[in-house]
Amino acid sequence: MTLSEADLVEADRMAVREAVRVVDLAGEDDWERDSPCAGWTLRRLVAHMTAQHHGFAAAARGEGQDAAHWREPRDMSEPAKAHRAAAAAVLAAFAEPGAVEWEFALPELGGGFPGRRAVGFHLVDYVVHAWDVAATLGLRVRLPDDVLGAALAVARRVPADPALRGPGSAFAPVVRAPEQAAGSGPLEETLRLLGRRPEQWPVHE
Repeated sequence: MTLSEADLVEADRMAVREAVRVVDLAGEDDWERDSPCAGWTLRRLVAHMTAQHHGFAAAARGEGQDAAHWREPRDMSEPAKAHRAAAAAVLAAFAEPGAVEWEFALPELGGGFPGRRAVGFHLVDYVVHAWDVAATLGLRVRLPDDVLGAALAVARRVPADPALRGPGSAFAPVVRAPEQAAGSGPLEETLRLLGRRPEQWPVHE
């Protein structure tokens, strides 16, 4: 699936807004729950999401090489509030005229990338992280098929070489679908390509 730059930015906006929605549903007793990100509680996951939003916003401004922009906040006493502010910052940065045409410095991925490709990385990250949060809470994500399809197209381009996955890398190893699975839609395929096991996180809503 190939989207125009405007449609890519809009798909990313929808993924980010869905992540905001599900984070805002977390209650005080939810923040120390385990998340699908191994070893991370929901609070730590949302701290990571918050930092990534600020980092990508800085990258869109030409400042992504500064590691300070990518650090997780020290104060995560109000995770939803911190995340909401960071989401607003990255959406504003991506909406700036010409932002997608610039090169983004993304230190965690090893260098500079064309803006369009960088926004694609952010899109797939927030489709998956929206699911991570929803799965922690036993909820379902609500994203349209075109957004899920765009995220899957990005996920399919991520190198699957095991040497490039796992601890210390940006992505977990690819997970094969269970043999008894009857097939998967674009969300499930994206999750497995990026190392998630959706069958372990039932929906309770």
